[in-house]
Amino acid sequence: MKNFLLAFVLLASVSSFASAFDPAPLQDFCVAIDDPLHGVFVNGKFCQDPNLAKAENFSFSVKMPGNTNNSVGSNVTAVTVDQIPGLNTLGISAARIDFAPYGENPPHTHPRATEILVVLEGTLLVGFITSDPNRTLITNVLNKGDVFVFPVGLIHFQVNIGKTNAIAFSGLNSQNPGVITIANATFGSNPPINPSFLSKAFMLDAKVVKDLQTKF
Repeated sequence: MKNFLLAFVLLASVSSFASAFDPAPLQDFCVAIDDPLHGVFVNGKFCQDPNLAKAENFSFSVKMPGNTNNSVGSNVTAVTVDQIPGLNTLGISAARIDFAPYGENPPHTHPRATEILVVLEGTLLVGFITSDPNRTLITNVLNKGDVFVFPVGLIHFQVNIGKTNAIAFSGLNSQNPGVITIANATFGSNPPINPSFLSKAFMLDAKVVKDLQTKF
């Protein structure tokens, strides 16, 4: 009986862990379509008849650089099911990240995916922060051809520390990894978080908090 209970607990633990990731598909592919009359609803999307699949359902181009003329000096070109319908149910996605000189991809998290990043051009300072209570900063400088992994759910960032443009490409183990940019979410929520709460949490004057909220 004890062995049975132990096995049950272990199986429950494994099941809980596995459920945190995209489930394995039970078909070759499920090309997503917005057609409830002629599709089968699977995992949040309608599936096209597999006999109608075409090559363009599985491809997308990221050869064009993204516009980095913004406040942070970076641009993320997502490659998800919205760009490649054939990604639906396959549990992966990707992104091209362009950086202006000294541009950054600000601290953010992906609640549903681990990210692996490879630098194609330039030099990036990258890092992530471990969870409480240690909050350890793990960081490294990457050059062309270098690879770095950001564990699922942890706050991470990339900064171009060079005088020229930089390009990176990342892969994520979810078709919908999600993204929470820390500053945007905290100071740009709708409706806004009470400034007195944020003032206490960040140990800032309430006027500073209100000013930040107007910026986001």
